Amino acid sequence: MGSEPGELYELHLERDEIELLNEPVLLVALDGYIDAGSGVRLAVEHLLATQPHTVIATFDIDQLIDYRARRPILTYQQNAFTDYQQPELQVRVLTDTDGTAFLLLSGPEPDTQWERFIAAVGQIADRFAVRLTVGLMAIPMGVPHTRPTGMSSHATRTGLLPDQEDWLGVIQVPGHAVGLMEYRFGQAGRDAIGFAAHVPHYIARSDYPETARTLIQATADATGLLLPTRGLDEAAAKVQAELAKQIQDNAEVAEVVKGLEQQYDAYVSATGQSLLAQSAPLPTADELGAQFEAFLADREPPTS
Repeated sequence: MGSEPGELYELHLERDEIELLNEPVLLVALDGYIDAGSGVRLAVEHLLATQPHTVIATFDIDQLIDYRARRPILTYQQNAFTDYQQPELQVRVLTDTDGTAFLLLSGPEPDTQWERFIAAVGQIADRFAVRLTVGLMAIPMGVPHTRPTGMSSHATRTGLLPDQEDWLGVIQVPGHAVGLMEYRFGQAGRDAIGFAAHVPHYIARSDYPETARTLIQATADATGLLLPTRGLDEAAAKVQAELAKQIQDNAEVAEVVKGLEQQYDAYVSATGQSLLAQSAPLPTADELGAQFEAFLADREPPTS
């Protein structure tokens, strides 16, 4: 196995085609770490379904994925294997509604060789003259679905994002490839920002289109890209209606959501105070998960 980052991927564009991209934005949307509400997955699916796209770089998945940790799906029917869902880690070029090109790196988060993978993405970013890299995540939080979706944002230098209050202070989180990429890109002098949408953790295991819509809108605001969200708007409204019915039919669930609303409203009205510093303790994920177990069972697809 070679050690050069360039041996991890194959480009599918000629030099003159690369020059036509005109300093694009690079979106990084990997799965395999945290994706509450499937926000990142839904955002990727929406962009690929609505915007023209072409694969321009493919990573050697055999060097990066532990197949026994995340076994791909084989289809078996009529006494034969008939299909295989091969993992794909690719960079695509898309165009927004105004015809502006941007790049999207999507697929499974590598299980191995993070530093080499990040160096390879850095090579691609430099080769395509990427002006800004945007990492997308969705994380579970003790927030109600009846309030606007919150967002944690960060950047490799000041000026890339509007000024914001530092309400988290110093924390340590499990390492993940997108976060490490932002850190390494900052060390290398590349501009990078990251968005992590806040998802009510009582619905974190269900598809929550509002999360994808929020991530796409934040990306559009930060980059100037024109990215439609119409299909997500309709899907989000449908889920909100389903949640409203569940709350109406379950007094215990309604009480939990009411408590989260009170916490959220207290945070919004308090200047310079942390969301996590309000008087009422946040319910645990297990407590909320138990109270919404029936709802989650209704929304999750049956297993075969």
